[in-house]
Amino acid sequence: MAGMTVDLTGQVALVTGGGGGIGRGIALSLAEAGADIVLAEIDPQRAEQTAELIRTRDRKVVAVQADVMDTDQVRSAVERADSEFGRLDILVNNAGGVRGGAFVDQSERSWRRHIDINLVSMLAATSAAVPLMRRGAQGGSIVNVSSIEGTRAAPNFAVYAACKAGMLSFTRTMALELATDGIRVNAITPDQTVTPGNHGQRTGPIDEAAFLVREPELQDAMDRYIPLGREGHISECGTAVAFLCSPLASYISGATLPVDGGTWAASGWSRGTEGTWNLGDLPIG
Repeated sequence: MAGMTVDLTGQVALVTGGGGGIGRGIALSLAEAGADIVLAEIDPQRAEQTAELIRTRDRKVVAVQADVMDTDQVRSAVERADSEFGRLDILVNNAGGVRGGAFVDQSERSWRRHIDINLVSMLAATSAAVPLMRRGAQGGSIVNVSSIEGTRAAPNFAVYAACKAGMLSFTRTMALELATDGIRVNAITPDQTVTPGNHGQRTGPIDEAAFLVREPELQDAMDRYIPLGREGHISECGTAVAFLCSPLASYISGATLPVDGGTWAASGWSRGTEGTWNLGDLPIG
């Protein structure tokens, strides 16, 4: 069908946490669709790695070292988009983080760090970006990277999950508040995705060849947990976001798109070792 292409030519996108993992996948997908990119990233080595990949796609890129737990640094990243490109069309609130543990064993400092990095960073970036989008009078697109944990109970990840659920509520409310400006607001909810953090590389340059490899039994359990039988790739989150930001999604706002291989739909069902579907540890049927 004619016109069925994700085309973001001439647009400028800001991706928080864009240096590695899902953020890198999103930044590259947006660049491949034609957007110029502002990376807000705390790790300068990862930022430069991703920036170089964007340059090979013939797009302009600005890497801003920013700790998203500092709202002034978040606002400065938005200001760089304005000073470098004079516009902002796309905001992807991707930066986040989690540390597991029973809620009653976590300190107040831990609560607040989870809230600052996952929730407050989104509020700060959105607050700074919307006036710039409004000034351009061309509408815009905001995509919030939540998590499957924002849609279900999450033992040992209580505060993180609450923040991710808050992101989804904020997404729907902003979709209404910003509708008259032509700014669409949506969210994606990834689950198990191959990222540096999930494979032993939490900081520094990314080397996929050096990712930690799971024991075969653990990898088998992971693959059986996911209905499509494998973990996601960062590019699959990237293409989902690029679609939501494109004219192909011009009538989509306030939506939550799972990018999880079917795990949210499974809701506790998984394949047993014999290939049958089980509910938890219970064979059914």
